[in-house]
Amino acid sequence: MQNPLRSRSLNSRGMTLLEIMIVLAIVGSLAAMLIPQVLSRYKSAQMKQAKVAIGQLIQALNNYQIDCGKYPPTLDGLSKADADCPNWGPDPYMKKVPKDPWNKDFVYEVKGNNFTIISNGSGKEISSDDL
Repeated sequence: MQNPLRSRSLNSRGMTLLEIMIVLAIVGSLAAMLIPQVLSRYKSAQMKQAKVAIGQLIQALNNYQIDCGKYPPTLDGLSKADADCPNWGPDPYMKKVPKDPWNKDFVYEVKGNNFTIISNGSGKEISSDDL
């Protein structure tokens, strides 16, 4: 009579090296197709996030201009009291000036009654003129 434990171990063998290689090839090809799409969506989301932040800065700058009659010389004027503006506050226009999604400062240029906000973080310029 055969030992039941022995016959069961002969019938239940593990995966062969060829089967493991086939599974790895399938997983690798799926990853190769999906990773570029995920990265593309991530970059697109960062661009949208930068545009939203620029929109918030524009709104705060316009509120500052209504109260003070001019735009601040730097973006810090949105979060810190400006001695040149007696109507500033009492609350800041922004609690903290945001950075772009790439953790870089926005470039802010003001010329009279016009200003531009630019993010260069993505390698592609995103400007307030694009909104």
